[in-house]
Amino acid sequence: MTESAALELTPWELASIAAGLFAVDPAGCGGVALKAHAGPVRDRWLELLRGLLPASAPLRRLPLHIADGRLLGGLDLAATLKAGRPIAERGLLAESDGGVVVAAMAERLTPATAGRMAAVMDTHEVRLERDGLGMRLPTRFGVVALDEGVAEEEQVPHVLSDRLAFHLDLIPVSTREVAPPLWTAEEVSAARQRLAAVETGDEILEALCGAAVSLGIASLRVPFLALRVARAAAALDGRDTVSQEDAALAGRLVLAPRATMLPAAEEDNEEPQEQEPPPPEDTPQEEQPEQEDQDPADMDKPLEDRVLEAAKASLPAGLLAQLKMGAGSRSRSSTPGKAGALQQGNRRGRPVGTRRGELRAGARLNVIETLRAAAPWQPLRRAHALAEDPEGSRRGPRVHVRRDDFRITRFKQRTETTTIFAVDASGSAALHRLAEAKGAVELLLADCYVRRDSVGMIAFRGQGAELLLPPTRSLVRAKRSLAALPGGGGTPLAAAIDAVRELAESVQRRGDSPVAVFLTDGRANIARDGATGRAKATEDALAAARELAGRGVKTILVDTSPRPQRSAQELARALEAQYLPLPHADAASLSSAVQTATG
Repeated sequence: MTESAALELTPWELASIAAGLFAVDPAGCGGVALKAHAGPVRDRWLELLRGLLPASAPLRRLPLHIADGRLLGGLDLAATLKAGRPIAERGLLAESDGGVVVAAMAERLTPATAGRMAAVMDTHEVRLERDGLGMRLPTRFGVVALDEGVAEEEQVPHVLSDRLAFHLDLIPVSTREVAPPLWTAEEVSAARQRLAAVETGDEILEALCGAAVSLGIASLRVPFLALRVARAAAALDGRDTVSQEDAALAGRLVLAPRATMLPAAEEDNEEPQEQEPPPPEDTPQEEQPEQEDQDPADMDKPLEDRVLEAAKASLPAGLLAQLKMGAGSRSRSSTPGKAGALQQGNRRGRPVGTRRGELRAGARLNVIETLRAAAPWQPLRRAHALAEDPEGSRRGPRVHVRRDDFRITRFKQRTETTTIFAVDASGSAALHRLAEAKGAVELLLADCYVRRDSVGMIAFRGQGAELLLPPTRSLVRAKRSLAALPGGGGTPLAAAIDAVRELAESVQRRGDSPVAVFLTDGRANIARDGATGRAKATEDALAAARELAGRGVKTILVDTSPRPQRSAQELARALEAQYLPLPHADAASLSSAVQTATG
């Protein structure tokens, strides 16, 4: 395939080429991270891949919440209890030897599952050391990680995606663009047989490594994955040597989706080259077309530049613009709805495994894992029971379970986030600041129905602080409470911080995660005891801030003064809070800043 033809490929044709190359060497290429919604386009691509793989190659589906025993293997409980001795069963990764593992909803894989898969892919064997078993099972397989994530932060775990050569995006592809496969199963099988004999020059590897560095790719695995793809391309084209076109195709398929920066532009201050004299007039006419067909710049172009050009050609326009702005393509910002902390317990939530424990405080016994822990000890326990009762006068249990065998199910759930606004309602600018605070609270409340967050509001003015809005998700109640908020008076900042701390503690006692947002200029003039005086009030405010920071509450301080104030910055340091100077913020920008900070 020539470079000019490669540059004109559609997204489906690129995905079809990736399927053919992956089918040639599944274990060597690692796999495919396929971003696509469930639908006919993704199904057609999977059917295309299945048709190119050998008929005997296993294709296993990986459930999202697969247990370690099923993933890696372990004790076959039924066979062990029947035989009276430990009997091992192969896990899904061992069963996939020579084939492909398809991971559904891979963007939701737990780090533990992704890490175990990555370890097996690196060592090409399953090391089983659990349930009294110790064995090593060789296995080589490729992975198709189906990424159905909608939000930007929903991505395949990096520990797994870094080992997958191809990162494809089929979301913009329609069913009308789906075309038949570019190769037959027989052609792919012949390429698979030819792959071991394909040779690669050092200049190919150097060009791929240089292109990866120029595109800002830090992983050392990526150039080697690109090299394996180039070798597969050569084998699929019936050649025994990797060509420059193979390297360019590998750069487009493997390097381009991982680019985080654009290559540095050439210096503009290079000295202009002297113009060559025109050729003599008696040059034979038949030699001129050959010289016109080849551009001297292309003839002298280094291989690394050709790989870079092929990679840049496949970058989407939006991504190219982001790279030029320095935004990068792999931002990992979180949405505000996931600001809640993960909480582990024994009663409710999503099961995340088991642990050894006792049946108390409402813990749930995992019967299967308990029997699995007890199974290897049955011969010894039966012998011990027989020794205590040699005549067999007492009929013992068929399965001997001890307290040490108890396994308790562990659960994990994400707690609800409660955002507490503390609004400075004092001073001449109170009305302007309160209007913005009201608008920000209403905007955040509008998102609470989706994010399942709550919002509370404390206003402080005069001699103390008032809980204006208890934590709620009711937009009607919030508007009613915010409508009649007055302004003016002193700044009892210490009382406000104490009120926020008490409300945050009550939120924590409910098992939720509080986030405190202060909207103030930090210029306290009312002390804790109600006395006036800026020095005493500032001292009390800083002391209250340190107490709140000691509770581990995530805090944001929005400086509402016309210019950033040193008093607000000192207060933010005492609170261990994120400082946001927003002197001219409106309700929309304030809401956006808070959502970004709490994310």
